[in-house]
Amino acid sequence: MSTAPDYSAAIRRMAERELAAKSRERKRIKLLSANIQAGSSTRRYTDYAVRSWSHVLPAGGKRQALDQIAKLAGNHDIVGLQESDPGSWRSGFTNQTHYLAERGGFDYWTHQPNRKVANVASSANALLSRYEPIEVLDHPLPGRVRGRGLLLARFGEGDEGLTIAVAHLSLGAQSRKAQLGYIAELLSDYPNAVLMGDFNCTADRPEMSVLYRHTSLQPNETCIHTFPSWRPQRAIDHVLVTSNLSARNMRALPAALSDHLALSVELDVPEEALRTAG
Repeated sequence: MSTAPDYSAAIRRMAERELAAKSRERKRIKLLSANIQAGSSTRRYTDYAVRSWSHVLPAGGKRQALDQIAKLAGNHDIVGLQESDPGSWRSGFTNQTHYLAERGGFDYWTHQPNRKVANVASSANALLSRYEPIEVLDHPLPGRVRGRGLLLARFGEGDEGLTIAVAHLSLGAQSRKAQLGYIAELLSDYPNAVLMGDFNCTADRPEMSVLYRHTSLQPNETCIHTFPSWRPQRAIDHVLVTSNLSARNMRALPAALSDHLALSVELDVPEEALRTAG
């Protein structure tokens, strides 16, 4: 008496191999994080005083600076911006994020206005992307002074999706501690996450530990100084990635004449992280 061969075990092993192969498929994308200082120019500490007018007046070569930043951003796939003016008097009522998206060739852009001084000056976190996000969330951050935020964008479907968060943290350590605790809670459930921005502190500060304890975000192996841009001595701008992702070739680049250097990094992500349904 013969019996039909049992193919279930072989089929199961084949499915497991296909799943493992898919998990190994990676896509390399380029990220940029830049505090653009609303297109203003700061080349020495005295400029904070003698050129303070450029932070509130629609002059000082901001359009030329934005064109330089757009050229830099255009070499990347996803860009996180800090201090992008969403359209106040000092920018000539130009939405700088929209301007950079058009000049840089990005199909998708969003911003999070979070600080405003009447109609004179305004500031925002922003995101430029060649990939369409499935969700964008605006989170005000805690702190003694209002006006800090986290812009969070999600790409791809399900647990494998890529999460990009852009932040500009406070100057004070206690406010940063509260903000980082809040961010850690938001990102704790995302295995493929990136947190980028101007942290106003180095990666080894005590307040940063809450982020490392409650998420799989970790400090970078290399310490790259970004501030001040004309003589970098402090590493206060960061692109942190979770352990599921692989970052390489991180380097600092001029963001026109901003007082911060931008951070550029190549990121290897699972293919599924950017894939949407359909």
